[in-house]
Amino acid sequence: MNAIILSALCGVVMMFSGILLKNKSSIKYVAIAALLVLLIGNLLQFYGIFTINIDSKNLLSFDRPGLFFNSILIVATLIYFILSGSDIEKVGLDVAEYFSLIFFVLCGATILTSFNGLLMFFIGIEILSIPLYILTGADKKNLKSNEASLKYFLMGAFSTGIMLMGITLVYGATGSFGLQSNMIKSAVTGFESAGILGPVGLVLLFISMCFKVSAAPFHFWAPDVYDGAPSVFTSFMATIVKAAGFFAFIRLFAAKSTDFGPGPAWTLILYVIIVLTLLIGNITAVFQQSVKRMLAYSSIAQAGFMLFALYSSNDFSKEGILLYTAAYSFATIGIFAILVKMEDYSLDGYNGLSKSHPVLAATNTVFFLSLSGIPLTAGFFAKYYMLASAIKSGGPISLVIIAVLFAAVSVYYYFKVIQAMYFKEGNAATNQPITNNFKVGLIVLAAIIIFLGIYPTSLLGFYYF
Repeated sequence: MNAIILSALCGVVMMFSGILLKNKSSIKYVAIAALLVLLIGNLLQFYGIFTINIDSKNLLSFDRPGLFFNSILIVATLIYFILSGSDIEKVGLDVAEYFSLIFFVLCGATILTSFNGLLMFFIGIEILSIPLYILTGADKKNLKSNEASLKYFLMGAFSTGIMLMGITLVYGATGSFGLQSNMIKSAVTGFESAGILGPVGLVLLFISMCFKVSAAPFHFWAPDVYDGAPSVFTSFMATIVKAAGFFAFIRLFAAKSTDFGPGPAWTLILYVIIVLTLLIGNITAVFQQSVKRMLAYSSIAQAGFMLFALYSSNDFSKEGILLYTAAYSFATIGIFAILVKMEDYSLDGYNGLSKSHPVLAATNTVFFLSLSGIPLTAGFFAKYYMLASAIKSGGPISLVIIAVLFAAVSVYYYFKVIQAMYFKEGNAATNQPITNNFKVGLIVLAAIIIFLGIYPTSLLGFYYF
């Protein structure tokens, strides 16, 4: 409850900061301070020291995985503010409002990590989504940004309609919105009297969540939206928002696969979704000449690996999704922080970056290596946990082999950027001076990714402490 209340209050504080503070740069530091307060509040509840007690009528349920996931999201947002906060100031005049909307997104995310019923699930999704439509169209003078915002809004409204229909049908089948009554299992195994309502409702819920996390074949909105949105907000959407959506996805379908319906049918559905997501995301990314658009398709491919947590639903996958969220978010935020500084987003725009800006090239290499899953980076163990969870759950080895092959494909397009930075002649230019503070931030972030790649249990140690 601490994170939900404090994130909403921080959003309100940020709105007033725009009136009280005339200096734009000061607003970023207020946002960072507010995030630290939010992180401390969440950790106090996680360790059972202090909790804001509000009777939620059993609509919310706070457990250790959800609270720890909140901490990861808040830390990732803190890194995002530190590296990209100054770039948010350049999108438009409404700087305080942009920070405020991000805090409201975090409020929705913290609801999604603790919902205990379909009503709170829906409210969390909407609180998370609506500010994103505004942030996507923040660059009002850019037609691509306006188009992306409209497309995101229409696709979001469409998927929300599917979700509401699914919730309605599940309620009709079970007579309850709550998860505490083992809604998933009862909606499927008790259908003698409920008919077909439950299975259809669950399928609609599944489809709507595939839209939200951009899993194939419901991914088609993501590349255009990510490409059209201001780059500084794209990194937030592709990391913190996607991670929150996945945790909600897993929490909603937390029952074992055999509880969803006929075991083989549920397994087959997820098998096909994972393979399609990996195939479309990785193969399409290979042919992109824009690094930003390549990263958009890359985020779809990463969603394929994150779906393993839903496929396996065991202790290994629960630990793995925490590590994967941290590894993927940290690396992607770092990559986009550098991307925003680049004058040209194409592959050619990175030619010779190692000569003009060696620190940017070196840290960018670490981030891309982590996304590739190369050893000694956090991304390696993140992928290992996902694949190991599938093997431990007794899933088909063919799925693991396919995932490994597509991980190898991802190495190709990630390394194209590294090749451009180090092995191609050019004069990569930035659109603004690179400060020493920014370089130090990138180095620290790269060091964290390497540390998690050597000691992945250090993150999980905080969880079990």
